[in-house]
Amino acid sequence: MSHQPTVFGKYDNQDVLEVRLAGGEGMEASIITFGASLRSLQVSAPEGKRHVILGFPSFEDQLANKTWHFGATAGRVANRIAHGKFSLEGKEYQINLNENGRHVCHGGIKGFGLKNWSIKKQTSNSVTLGLESEDGDEGFPGNVTAEVEYTITDKSTLQMTWSATTDQTTIVNLTSHAYYNLNGSDGDNTGTHSLLFESDHYTPVDDGLIPTGELASVEGTPFDFRQSRAIELPDSFHYDHNLVLRDHTGRLRRAVEVVSSKRDLKMEIWTDQPAIQFFDGKPLNLAQPGHDNMRIGSRSGIALEPQVHPDAINQPSFPNTVLKRGEVYKHHSELRFSVL
Repeated sequence: MSHQPTVFGKYDNQDVLEVRLAGGEGMEASIITFGASLRSLQVSAPEGKRHVILGFPSFEDQLANKTWHFGATAGRVANRIAHGKFSLEGKEYQINLNENGRHVCHGGIKGFGLKNWSIKKQTSNSVTLGLESEDGDEGFPGNVTAEVEYTITDKSTLQMTWSATTDQTTIVNLTSHAYYNLNGSDGDNTGTHSLLFESDHYTPVDDGLIPTGELASVEGTPFDFRQSRAIELPDSFHYDHNLVLRDHTGRLRRAVEVVSSKRDLKMEIWTDQPAIQFFDGKPLNLAQPGHDNMRIGSRSGIALEPQVHPDAINQPSFPNTVLKRGEVYKHHSELRFSVL
């Protein structure tokens, strides 16, 4: 496998580059500079290599579905900001609305997941990408320098580390928007995957998916995954909710366990973040096929996004997303795979 960057496509008159990584136990990943995206991830499975995230063989197909943020780094602020408004140090800010004309999701009309990043450094098993976001980008204050490092370890683990600095007080909340399907590209949808969340509470939302500010118990709700169970629910129900992780101290700990429908592959997400957004992929219905000609339809993949709670800047009881000059934003998450 060549580890030199290759041209994957063109975006805004710039080359979109692809880097392929390889590591222990047969894990292979493809990273592209568009959105600093995890384009593909293959791991060892009983039958050989298996694709475990949704993605596309061509940049044209990736671009045609860019609003779904397949594998992208979501930012400058992942998830939602109510009405795109917030106040910092006595000044009001209005971010470009991009969700039903009401709210902001994943950083605005052209957030970090829709920008072409640059390659800063790479090895056979690691790559670091960087982005310069100017003051006023999508309405956010401050010049922000962001980086993300992808590393495959000698085990079947993908490490992802985001960092950011600013020259002016701003808000930052970065995450990976990969869609997971542990059944592989020829498998069923994810409704029969089993999930376990290290979570006792979730954040209820209004009809615009904006948190009410409450932390509600998962007891007796569809959000109770304290014991491993299948996702499957009636078609009338749709997960796009934030689950609050227990024992948040900033240390790395397990957030979620996912087991394939075949019960032959397990993924654990470990993170230092306080919450994880669970999106079940119900609205997916794409014309373009994914890896190995897989049809991407409803619930073909689930997004599990470690992050700070949605709309945190407008919710005083939520963890802080404010980043000041001289501070460094950090987020570290890991995808750990094992054959069962």
